[in-house]
Amino acid sequence: MPNSSSVSEFLLLAFADMRELQLLHFGLFLGIYLAALLGNGLILTAVACDHRLHTPMYFFLLNLALLDLGCISTTLPKGMANALWDTRAISYQGCAAQVFFFAFLIGAEFYVLTVMSYDRYVAICKPLHYGSLVGSRACAQMAAAAWGSGFLTAVLHTATTFSLPLCQGNDLDQFFCELPQILKLSCSVSFLREVGLIVVSVCLAFGCFVFIVLSYAQIFRAVLKIPSKQGQHKAFSTCLPHLAVVSLFISTGMFAYLKPPSISSPSLDLFVAVLYSVVPAAMNPLIYSMRNKELKDAERQLFGYISSSLIIGAKS
Repeated sequence: MPNSSSVSEFLLLAFADMRELQLLHFGLFLGIYLAALLGNGLILTAVACDHRLHTPMYFFLLNLALLDLGCISTTLPKGMANALWDTRAISYQGCAAQVFFFAFLIGAEFYVLTVMSYDRYVAICKPLHYGSLVGSRACAQMAAAAWGSGFLTAVLHTATTFSLPLCQGNDLDQFFCELPQILKLSCSVSFLREVGLIVVSVCLAFGCFVFIVLSYAQIFRAVLKIPSKQGQHKAFSTCLPHLAVVSLFISTGMFAYLKPPSISSPSLDLFVAVLYSVVPAAMNPLIYSMRNKELKDAERQLFGYISSSLIIGAKS
């Protein structure tokens, strides 16, 4: 019976058994990954380079784009590499690093999404107090608290999980090192400490979700008082997709970490993991760019600058 000291690597779940399907999954996820890199990279560059976007809303959007890039880059490249090279292995240290960074980034993203809903609530429902409630100093403090909370969460989960003895082999039924899958390999009652930490983390995430829903409920109430139908349509078309992605992100994440073992299966676990770890990073740039004229204009200017630079470079 192997224990944690004898486990030098873990075996991740393959996307498919057939080689052709593995390559198909590789191509599909490569497309999603490149789309996420491009979308979030454009947001980062546009917000950083355009002084008109140096406002609290875009500051938090920049943080979200950074976290999305980190989340999808922590999990997907290793899964794609394994599919491409027809292997399943990840080292023990690599697995620990993946758990730490994923917990850090996903935890921070929960809090950033919560802060973003607060920012929109104050902007729409308390516009006269916006400058005092969401000033530059308050923005920096809220962002630091979000990243710091994610870091603390990651340290606790990683240290607790990888101190457990493992005696159920080294096969993980997931394409990345997911905490519930590692806990299945434990043979000690000490794993209950990590289960308790997961429950606390999920409760905090649910609390964030309730805060987000209540914030948007207040926003929708304020929007309904707008006499202009066009203004109402613009507000709803911006807020509802954001709320839908947040709901998908949080509900699938909670399901992945709290579902009973009796309804667990590799295909279901894989589907749910893709929904909360891959889809939001690819969808968020679309959600925040499609209905945002300022951001679209900044991105258009950025494309124009890059195109002109390439033309001048080619001519010289």
